[in-house]
Amino acid sequence: MKVLIARPMTAEIEVRARRDFDVEIRESNTPLTVSEMTHALQTFDIVVPTLGDRFNADVFAAVAAPQCKLLANFGVGYNHIDVSAARDAGIQVTNTPGAVTDATADIAMTLILMSARRAGQGERLVRSGEWSGWHPTQMLGQHVTGKSVGIVGMGRIGQAIARRCHFGFGMDVCYVARSEKDLDFDATRAPDLTAMAGMVDILVVAVPGAPETYHLINADILQVMKPSAHLINIARGEIVEETALVQALETGGIAGAGLDVYEFEPAVPESLRSLDNVTLLPHLGTATAEVRTNMGHMALDNVSAFSKGLALPNPV
Repeated sequence: MKVLIARPMTAEIEVRARRDFDVEIRESNTPLTVSEMTHALQTFDIVVPTLGDRFNADVFAAVAAPQCKLLANFGVGYNHIDVSAARDAGIQVTNTPGAVTDATADIAMTLILMSARRAGQGERLVRSGEWSGWHPTQMLGQHVTGKSVGIVGMGRIGQAIARRCHFGFGMDVCYVARSEKDLDFDATRAPDLTAMAGMVDILVVAVPGAPETYHLINADILQVMKPSAHLINIARGEIVEETALVQALETGGIAGAGLDVYEFEPAVPESLRSLDNVTLLPHLGTATAEVRTNMGHMALDNVSAFSKGLALPNPV
């Protein structure tokens, strides 16, 4: 079976892919174009797409009888793939759950601390050469230990973040989710997102990107947050209404934000980049060699199972 891997992978994954499969590894790190996606569906039996490779309904509709029968997505999130349209075209979809949990939770904690303690702003001050030295009221941020955190979405990643907040920083945890969770630490399920947003010091977005979560964090939610609160997004950019967030940050509606994802990624508006009270990371959630290699192995495990006619380990 012919396999296309949409972007370069870690050395270990490329070695395995070339050893085990008839594979072509695309050299570019940019997302697949529409013509590349349709060509891939026509030419390859299996495609390993990544974030940004937007296999939407129009792409599937453009290929009458696709050669491709599996999209083995490299990543846990798959909102860039129209799964229903893929199935209608006779194409199965898999992902890589679990491998990203701890790394993404670690980035959430990084952003919580950086935003509350103004670490990004402080780092820029030192680099500017204008730091005049320590004094008692310099760049006073907010204490994180003992504060309250609200987790929007209590799946694997949400629970990993909450666990770090509870055990590591003694924070009071509340959450919103579709169902009550059986947790190994104290946490309160809030009645709804609006109620939770209005009472926590830190609001963390950890829900999957999907039509029902588009702009879930909007002007209404931002308006009920405390002026001292911080918003953290490590999920998908389009979950947060970016223009409303900029306004809240500019007007002091909230104290700060920490973002690893953006609504129109990789484009980040100047209105956001110019603000000192927002920490901006370039989608580092899973960016460790170990995690990206584990993700690659999970994707290739799906490829291997499919090529052998076995049950897929991680079907969507």
